[in-house]
Amino acid sequence: MGRRTIGVRVLGAALALAALAAAATGLLKLRVETTVDSFLPAGDSTVTALGDNARTFGGDPIVVLLESPQPQGLLLGDGRLPALMRLEGALARLPDVATVYGPATIMNQLAITSQDMLARLSGTRDGLRAKAESETQGKGSSASAVKAAGDAAVADFDRRYGALLVRGLPAGLPTTNNPDFVRNVIYDSSGNPRPRWHFVVPSPTAVSVLVRPREGLDEPGTRRLVSAVRDAVGHAGLTTSRVTVTGVPVVTSAVTDEAVGEIPLIGALAVVVLLGRFLLAGRKERLLRRLWPLAAALIGGVLTLAAFGWTGVPMSFGAIVLLPLLLGIGSSFPLYLGMVADRRKVLVMSAASAAAFLSLAISPLPFVRELGFALSLGVLLTVGATLLLGRRFAPSPPEPGDRVRTIGGRRRWALIGCLVAVAAAGWVVLPRLDVRASPEDVARGLSALDEARYAEQVLGSSGEVSVVLRGSDAQSPAALNWLSQAQDVVIARFGDRVRPIITAPDLLGFLGETPTAGEIAAGLQLMPPYLTSSVLSPDGTQALLTFGLKLQDLGQQTQLLDDVRASLPPPPAGAHADVVGLPVAAARAYDLVRWDRYPANLAGVAAAGFVLLLGLRRRADAVRAILAALLATGWTIAGLWAAGQSLSPLTVALGSLATVTAGEFTILLLDDTRPRRAVRWACATSVLGYLVLALSRIGLLREFGLTMAATVVVSYLAALACVSLGRRPVPGPRAAAPSKAELVEV
Repeated sequence: MGRRTIGVRVLGAALALAALAAAATGLLKLRVETTVDSFLPAGDSTVTALGDNARTFGGDPIVVLLESPQPQGLLLGDGRLPALMRLEGALARLPDVATVYGPATIMNQLAITSQDMLARLSGTRDGLRAKAESETQGKGSSASAVKAAGDAAVADFDRRYGALLVRGLPAGLPTTNNPDFVRNVIYDSSGNPRPRWHFVVPSPTAVSVLVRPREGLDEPGTRRLVSAVRDAVGHAGLTTSRVTVTGVPVVTSAVTDEAVGEIPLIGALAVVVLLGRFLLAGRKERLLRRLWPLAAALIGGVLTLAAFGWTGVPMSFGAIVLLPLLLGIGSSFPLYLGMVADRRKVLVMSAASAAAFLSLAISPLPFVRELGFALSLGVLLTVGATLLLGRRFAPSPPEPGDRVRTIGGRRRWALIGCLVAVAAAGWVVLPRLDVRASPEDVARGLSALDEARYAEQVLGSSGEVSVVLRGSDAQSPAALNWLSQAQDVVIARFGDRVRPIITAPDLLGFLGETPTAGEIAAGLQLMPPYLTSSVLSPDGTQALLTFGLKLQDLGQQTQLLDDVRASLPPPPAGAHADVVGLPVAAARAYDLVRWDRYPANLAGVAAAGFVLLLGLRRRADAVRAILAALLATGWTIAGLWAAGQSLSPLTVALGSLATVTAGEFTILLLDDTRPRRAVRWACATSVLGYLVLALSRIGLLREFGLTMAATVVVSYLAALACVSLGRRPVPGPRAAAPSKAELVEV
């Protein structure tokens, strides 16, 4: 062996090690995030409004629901309220917490404010007496006259505020150590929580603590915060019958944990399943030749994940879906390159598949766009790895298969009519299929969603939506009057589906129906800023009505929010009102996905068709591939509609995904070498790749895997139909198979 050969091999080994190290480093840098933002339309006004609202008032809360076996057992009794207050204080001190709302802190703030009010009233009363006595004494009056002047000065004050103090403080001094004070403030005469405190005391046996994260908290920060909240609750020393930690951040954190855990498991399972498939096929081949297609697809998938790691772009569900899909679909490309004489045809077909995947980038949902970029890059990297490294391991060309049987005469036209009619029916009913685009749908099957539903039963709601009034003075009498009218309208018309959580009119209800500007200002001074900041911005330009919603069908929720928005009275001059919140942004995502069905399905067909028409020598083959994609998509949609199934954000672009397999199968079946057996194996490989996803605990991925596995089978049938019905039978003997010398080695 010459020195030059040794040098080349050493250099190749060094480059391979360097590539392996780079890939490993990229994988270590990979971040998996399933934030709510990935399910919402990026850049949309509803998402912007959601961020602005979170910046001022905090994000969607982590809800700590504490239950006691005894009524009022968590607030009344020796040491119970102080223990709860310590827990709320510990939660408020956690990093990335904007604010914490809990019954103990509310009681403490009300007690402090009440004490301050008493001190101010007492000081004011003493000041009036001292001033009157000093003026009378300066006139040389007698001691009795001085005392009478002082009594007269405070008599009017006592008439105005004395009765108020007697009514307002029937339970004694305002202190958290006074159980009568706590009971009178929180509970009514029957022992039930007063309506204004339902958001922190939802029932006699339960209290809730709302931990609002800061705006813009990323997924790692959210996971750390959720873990810290659980730890704080676990060490609080409270006597409870049940503790539930839930909320949108908790659910998304659980989905992320599941996704991170499933990446190696689902990926390894896909490798094992497809390893068995490649070991069973081509037993006459050497082991390396049989496994090379799987290895090439694995290289492409790993490099794609590493690329996301190196660029710092986080992945969501693409990290789970990528390996099974590329191992199932991508591993066929090395086979194609080894079995088809015209390598250019395979490269064009690969580029068309990458273009079809890339068309997912038109989705309004970030996680679908990310998946499209990842799959497109994965296909290109798999083909690149095959071309670069696969010369030694390329499988031998298969034995020529029989020509696909063609059908002629009347039967041909009758079948064409039936098949096209079914596909057309599918395309027609596409707008009638339900689309689920709610972030909650992603967590189906996880315990976090079960806990959220349980908390909803206790709290009466599981999501928040706010009516926001913005203007130069959102604390004016006109603004407060509008907020009261808006709250009354919403409760009167939609009270069976929404419930007030905390609102400015409820907090300032003690001022009466038509308070003046001065009375509002005085009332705000009486209320603790801890509470007023939950409904009024510090600069006085925003005021909130926050309502709770239950988990429900997203279509019904969208209609509800539209009706709420339409029912609001005209805002005061110089102000404007809006409905904001995660349910609003989710409803917007639902609308965009729902109305984006035809573009989402046709984009992949158009992109792949353009590449095929441009790259294939026989344009008729490209036309048949496009037709197969349209047929496969239409048949699958018709099947979903007949079975009463719905679409998800992933399967709503089913046409773009079906184009990949339908186009490949059609082009291969039309090839002169007629590799029918290889196409059947490719179909089985793709089906296995999708079916692996059916084992995921994440409902969205399970449904995606099952739907796409069926779509691959339908794509194979559509390809057979387009080949057998797309041309007339050719008389004469079967064409001779090409020799191995005519095949281009890869």
